[in-house]
Amino acid sequence: MPTALCFLALASLAASSPVPTEALPSAARQASDAPTVHALDFNWTRDGIITGTAGLLWIASETVLKDELAPKTCRWCDRSADGTDTLNALDRWGRGVAADTAEGRDQWNMWSNIVGFGVLPVGVLGGQYLLSSGSGAPPEYYAQDATIIVESVVVSSLVNQVVKFSVGRERPFVHVLPEDQKPLTEHPNDNNLSFYSGHTNMAFALVTAAGTVSELRGYKHRWLIWAVGLPAAASVGLMRMGADKHYLTDVLVGAAAGTLFGVGMPLLLHGRQNESQSQSRTARMSMNVSGGLGGVMFSGRF
Repeated sequence: MPTALCFLALASLAASSPVPTEALPSAARQASDAPTVHALDFNWTRDGIITGTAGLLWIASETVLKDELAPKTCRWCDRSADGTDTLNALDRWGRGVAADTAEGRDQWNMWSNIVGFGVLPVGVLGGQYLLSSGSGAPPEYYAQDATIIVESVVVSSLVNQVVKFSVGRERPFVHVLPEDQKPLTEHPNDNNLSFYSGHTNMAFALVTAAGTVSELRGYKHRWLIWAVGLPAAASVGLMRMGADKHYLTDVLVGAAAGTLFGVGMPLLLHGRQNESQSQSRTARMSMNVSGGLGGVMFSGRF
């Protein structure tokens, strides 16, 4: 009996000892080398309500409610009471980016819409899927990632609308028109919504939210989101200036605000779950051996 007890004790000790990576089969070694993908705090009810409510309010403010909410005349006009131009030197210099002809400005406006509302969102969400699947994350993680990214974008865009309607800054191309021609623009309800750039805000919120979520998850190659996405987001701001829709300060503040929400919302609402929560989702095994003259007892947890 003592010999049997010693054998069982040694077997238990061996079972509980870590196996060297070199001794594992190739498939097991690959699994052990895979990056650790972290679970994030996420609640479908809470985040669905935030995303849906902010999204509906943002869309409504840009469509059915815009005529009522948009200022009819500028509140921030960059002119003194006697009509003297008071535009600051930085924005005056930045207007050098604007195209010289109406056709050129229309082209920049078109491309800023295509990139800002089409190419960049599709590229970022597609890239996020590739990072997620390439890191071995379960499919539900990508659904959560996409929701967090969209949530950050729509909340930042709603705040942007509130600021635009409140500040009422005159757009650059309207600023240079004679007073009697300002009401004759293609979209008069859009004349005084220059500050701050919604396209730029959305672009930076999109990219930085994706990058922050990827950092929190621990995805492989997550640096690509930053390396490719940030220059693409900056190009949207430049195109808005090329279209003469925004001043340089509008674009800089839009980039800062989008980054604030893109980084802040994932960190505040969707941090990594703590280790005890993560461990509860993984398989665990322990074995204890005790013995005496009356026999041997095994206990374990799997």
